[in-house]
Amino acid sequence: MHLSAPLALFLSITGALALPTKRAAGTSAAVLKVQTYNAFSVSSGVAGNALAEVNAKFPVDQTNLAGVAASDLAIIAKAAQISEQAEVATGGFNDAIAAAGGQTTAAGKALQNGKIKNKVLKLQTDVLRIQIEVAQGNTAAGSQLTAQQAKLATNVALDKAAAGQTATAINFAGSD
Repeated sequence: MHLSAPLALFLSITGALALPTKRAAGTSAAVLKVQTYNAFSVSSGVAGNALAEVNAKFPVDQTNLAGVAASDLAIIAKAAQISEQAEVATGGFNDAIAAAGGQTTAAGKALQNGKIKNKVLKLQTDVLRIQIEVAQGNTAAGSQLTAQQAKLATNVALDKAAAGQTATAINFAGSD
């Protein structure tokens, strides 16, 4: 059976129009952008709501972790690393608390509250990274999940215990 040229053209055009125009099911567009630590930090303000603040800064669809964009996963992983550096590296929270006279001074206590909020940031982004990796097929990453979730729960509880108290951030270089 021979098709006429106009009929073949018509069929190819209608076939092209029927191609999917949306992303494949299960994938999502990137929602995060690279930012400096100071932009994504949650350490300033008031203690008590750090986990919600972190989730607002990293609004990935937690009901479809398998569909998180690779670029978002990379940003989340880097944010966890930089948050760790902000705690322990030179010029980080540990140094700032020591320079303020320790946790018993008013400035030191506010910095400690900021440090706890930073730990929630670090641990929530790390837990999120692990959950995304597992959802996307890297089951080996799951071995770290329980320990990180326990640390996160401890620091969320510390943050909530300090609810209403001043939290002070540090000025730290780094970007996710």
